[in-house]
Amino acid sequence: MGPELSIDADWNSLYIDGEWTPSDGDEEIAVEDPSTREEVARVPAAVESDVDAAYKAAADAQKEWERAPPAERERVAQAFARVIQEHKAEIIELLAHEAGGSQIMGETSISITTDQANEAASFPRRMKGEQADSNVPGKENFVRREPEGVVTVISPWNFPLNLSGRAIAPALATGNAVVVKPASNTPITGGLLMAKLYEEAGLPDGLINVVPGHGSDIGDAVVEHPESDVVAFTGSTPVGRGVAAKAGENLSAAAMELGGNNAHIVTADADVEAAVDAAAFGSFVHQGQVCISINRHLVHEDVYDEYVDLLTDRAASLPVGSAHDPDTVVGPIIDEGQRDEMLGYVKETVDAGATLETGGETVGLDGVDDSLVVAPTVLSDATNDMAAACNEHFGPIAPVIPFSDIDEAIELHDDTQYGLSGSVHAGDVGTGMRIAERLDTGMVHVDDQPINDEAHVPFSGTKASGTGGYNSTEVLDLVTEKKWISVQHDRREYPF
Repeated sequence: MGPELSIDADWNSLYIDGEWTPSDGDEEIAVEDPSTREEVARVPAAVESDVDAAYKAAADAQKEWERAPPAERERVAQAFARVIQEHKAEIIELLAHEAGGSQIMGETSISITTDQANEAASFPRRMKGEQADSNVPGKENFVRREPEGVVTVISPWNFPLNLSGRAIAPALATGNAVVVKPASNTPITGGLLMAKLYEEAGLPDGLINVVPGHGSDIGDAVVEHPESDVVAFTGSTPVGRGVAAKAGENLSAAAMELGGNNAHIVTADADVEAAVDAAAFGSFVHQGQVCISINRHLVHEDVYDEYVDLLTDRAASLPVGSAHDPDTVVGPIIDEGQRDEMLGYVKETVDAGATLETGGETVGLDGVDDSLVVAPTVLSDATNDMAAACNEHFGPIAPVIPFSDIDEAIELHDDTQYGLSGSVHAGDVGTGMRIAERLDTGMVHVDDQPINDEAHVPFSGTKASGTGGYNSTEVLDLVTEKKWISVQHDRREYPF
């Protein structure tokens, strides 16, 4: 029999050194279902002594794990991928309860996490070194790839499962141990669930440790811990700057995937209906709470009115409601703070002269006071400096901005501190590629939308969207280090 994974299971423990254990502190974190606004679980809030215990367990267990045969580490990664699939329905239900994730969001999370685990399963056999001749007579040089040691994973609330998994799976597969501090909104699916799944996959004790807690209470203790060799962080740019600074002071390697202000460029020659199909997904899936979702729609003035009309119709027709309804496309925002901020951006944008085509308000749910569901929103006559466009609104909001030529579109695209993802519809692939090559962003998708994530392809941003990267060799380089070993075969002559 597998682990109990329902929201009604007992989640009121930390996970340290292979044991479900109480916190040394007495505070708890209440988990609220965004659809119902009801408390559905409580988890302990870790304190600094819990953090110390987690890192000690990780450091001790890692020493033996790095000596495990590649086939054993590969086996655990493959087993984790299998366990994820076996518990698919339960995990999707947990994501609905904790993250407000629709059926589509849950299925996407499972798919990406499985892909990450399968890619990580290849890492133990890819940790290969190299040999090089030496300038010194009779000497030979060897370069080995070894695990960093203990990887700190600080995961966000929007896609907690796969945004934890993209660091945890590669770290474990390459011989590291991990300490996970999940977001306080999603401590189960971002951390405690991972511990249960890896237990079932047969991971040895001590290699994954989970310490839920508020960043204001234990964030510094986690990032600055002397046993933390790598920090893998996903979150906002302001918080990420502070995390990166502390990781740097600790001389820890770091990957920071931060904010985005992603643009969807549609030229005069684009297939407008295809561009709107992509835009509806790229703006409204998981309520726009995606770091790589469309934040701005940049549309050529010749097709602008057609695009706005089609996008407005699509937005107004999307099924809206509880994440527990399998037909829902646009569900609840994670909490009232996020909801109120994004609705504030909409009001500021309309006050500045934009036209509200549809949405811009909350949608009531039966039996729910103060609903967190925000209607899919389209804003026309927008400009790049309006609040819903210049800020990462992180909601189901689509400001549509006109441009007159490609040079202006690229200037508008790049006029932001961020550079994470983007998309281009230009009528033909060659033109789309040429536009994509000119954009200052880490990822661009031609004839598609920005929300793409494949574990064998690098995922990274430019400018204030972060440093380092995930997936493929990017994450392999993050969680491993190279060691130079030389061998002097012949007796060497020294100058003294």
